[in-house]
Amino acid sequence: MHISAETPAQTEDRLRSVIREAEYELVAGTWCFEEFVSAEFMSDVNPTALALIRDGKRWSQLVPASASAGEVLAVWTFHFPKDADNSGFVGWLASEIKAKTGSGVAVICGQNSLRGGIFDYWMCPIEVSDAVLQVIDDLRSKQTERSI
Repeated sequence: MHISAETPAQTEDRLRSVIREAEYELVAGTWCFEEFVSAEFMSDVNPTALALIRDGKRWSQLVPASASAGEVLAVWTFHFPKDADNSGFVGWLASEIKAKTGSGVAVICGQNSLRGGIFDYWMCPIEVSDAVLQVIDDLRSKQTERSI
C-alpha cells in the first residue's frame, strides 16, 4: 500500500492516470451472491465462483446468476500495474459512479502477484450496468479531463 501526501487535485490526476493504466475487463455473464454456512463449505462451494468471502460462520460466493437469483450483477475487473499507487481508487471511482449514475457498487479486492499484485472485482446491479460502464469508459478516455 502507498501513502501519498498530495492535494485533492493531485489525487484526482493520479487516479485518472491509474484507471487508464489498469487492465480493465468486463466479466462475461451475469452474477449473484449465494450464501451458505461454514459446516457446508465442502459441499456448497462453487468451483465457478469468482470470489469467496467469509463473515464469521457464514460464507458468501459470487457465482453465475441463476433464474432464481435475487440481485443480478454485472462484474468487471481492474488489475493494476506492479507498484502503481492506486490508494484511494475504490472510494474515488465509487464516488464518480454514484454521482453520475445514482448507483452504488460492491468491490472485492484480491492479490495476484503474477498480474501486478492488487486487483479488484467490481459489481453493480445489471439494470444500471450500461450507464456505469459508460462512466468507466469516459474516465479511461485520454480526452477526459478533470473538472475544475
